[in-house]
Amino acid sequence: MPKWAAVIMAAGKGTRMKSKLPKVMHKLAGKPLIAHVFDTVQQIGIDKIILVLGHGREQVEAYFNGRAQIVIQAEQLGTGHAVMQALPALQGVENVLVLSGDQPLFQTETLANLLNVHETEEAVATVLTARFENPYGYGRIVRSAGVFERIVEEKDALPEERLISEINTGTYCFKVEELSKALVELTPQNAQGEYYLTGVFGVFRRSGAKISTALAEDPGEALGINSRVQLAEAERVLRQRLLNYWMAEGVTIVDPSTTYIDSEVELSRDVVLLPFTVLQGRTKIDEDSVIGPQVLLENCRCGKGAEITHTVARQAVIGDGCQIGPFAYLRPGTELGAKVKVGDFVEVKNSKVGQGSKIPHLSYIGDAEIGQSVNIGAGTITCNYDGVNKHPTVIGDRSFVGSNSNLVAPVTIGEGAYIGAGSTITKDVPAKALAVERSRQVIKEDWRE
Repeated sequence: MPKWAAVIMAAGKGTRMKSKLPKVMHKLAGKPLIAHVFDTVQQIGIDKIILVLGHGREQVEAYFNGRAQIVIQAEQLGTGHAVMQALPALQGVENVLVLSGDQPLFQTETLANLLNVHETEEAVATVLTARFENPYGYGRIVRSAGVFERIVEEKDALPEERLISEINTGTYCFKVEELSKALVELTPQNAQGEYYLTGVFGVFRRSGAKISTALAEDPGEALGINSRVQLAEAERVLRQRLLNYWMAEGVTIVDPSTTYIDSEVELSRDVVLLPFTVLQGRTKIDEDSVIGPQVLLENCRCGKGAEITHTVARQAVIGDGCQIGPFAYLRPGTELGAKVKVGDFVEVKNSKVGQGSKIPHLSYIGDAEIGQSVNIGAGTITCNYDGVNKHPTVIGDRSFVGSNSNLVAPVTIGEGAYIGAGSTITKDVPAKALAVERSRQVIKEDWRE
């Protein structure tokens, strides 16, 4: 029998976001809000995770792709009603952690402490609380002689209760058996017929059951995302958290205020990030690489000692010691071997470039396989698209392609071949051959006259 399960409530539409996207699918540091909650729950050792979905559930289900158990709250009738929908999935579970899918900033230490307090104090229910300097809008924790008495909502609070700084974060632990019985006693709390989960605490108090609390040391973790403004605030908090983490791990970040690192990025020690660097998705960068300024890497793999400046790269593999930029564009499918040079105003797409090859400037390389120690002259284009289909270009090791050449695919340039500058090559070139294709120069004296 699993000792713990988690229920993540994520059925609401999030009308204040004013978006066709479900609120919990809005991204924070490159990952949906609900994914942050899900991952944190997994990190504290809870494997059985139940998502309560409603609005936009298809998008959430597609994202998790079977990694979580899904229950549907067809009508959004409050938090109590949401947990009711999850009860059948909690059969045989001893304790449940209940969270909201729009609170992505809780850290593992905070939730682990909540679970520890719940178990150590053998409570029926445990509330995660926080202290705010300005608690306006939050439910207050009312105590009697220091002991939890009840939760009072802002609109129902007396003037003296509104002065209370300790608030309810909306995150709880419950013993499942007692929670099931208490939910049966809930009644609708407003004209919309909504059932509030906080109503179970009154049931527990009447029965004399033990209710405990655990205080979140950082109140900022309790921030819920209900608007684009709050989303931006959470982005600021999480971004600083990530920057601090990587600097502590040995990464040099010259200007943290202009550096953006997504939550799934991996960095090695002695990586240097220069100003206006943006690292997105599952980008991974090995040691001694220098990235920036003005670089965006999305889902890229970067080897040791690479130097990348003023570049956009997406789904690219960049080998050890590569020099990229300035003003290069590496598109999906690009794979660069060690010590490749990709210079200014070069675009590479769906191509493999061998070790030590150079594409210094003003070139387009698409659907190509380039060998080792190849030199691609300025202005070279692989003409890979015939208007209907894409075709490959193969360039052998140690070949030299002169400036302003057009390689019309499909075409193969043999090892050690030379292409004369200004040539348009439409046929295969044998190894070590010289291929020149251009008209004879004609001079007409005094033509201007």
